[in-house]
Amino acid sequence: MQSSPASDGPDDREGRVTAPEEGIGPAPASEPAPASQGAADEAGDGAALARMEDRYKRALADLDNYRKRAARDVQVRVAESREALLRDWLEVVDSVERALQMGHGTPAADGMRALLEQMEAILGRHGARRIGAPGDPFDPERHEAIDVRASAEAPDRTVLEVARSGWGLDDRVLRPALVVVARQPQPR
Repeated sequence: MQSSPASDGPDDREGRVTAPEEGIGPAPASEPAPASQGAADEAGDGAALARMEDRYKRALADLDNYRKRAARDVQVRVAESREALLRDWLEVVDSVERALQMGHGTPAADGMRALLEQMEAILGRHGARRIGAPGDPFDPERHEAIDVRASAEAPDRTVLEVARSGWGLDDRVLRPALVVVARQPQPR
């Protein structure tokens, strides 16, 4: 009997097949995994699935946070643009008020007064309102004192005169009012 190249050992006479030489013949069959190893693979798969679910939930939360942050940024930019536009219009209102003071009693003053009222109505529709009037208590957040005068008639720390109107938008100050503040005269 001749021996085959795959079975060159003494065991080949008994009908057993020996391992082939390296690189020759079919690869040996792998042994089935023990039951405990299958449970470990399933546990590893469960842990991997839990990690993937965690990453998915974190990605969703990051996306939601990004959307909220982007919406806030848009709202802030819109508000800033609105305030800048209103501040520009306040300069025009100041110019019309100065023109009224200079042309007091002239026929053009009536037209300027009507124009000023229209401008104030438009600013009011957009939420802007005047702040600072004579008799108001002085508030450093809403008023900017340009002078202090002794006055026995007005209460201490009240606005005597408004040099330039202040304007507020909602609960914020767009521009503080320039005011003259009363002080009680000092006894001598």
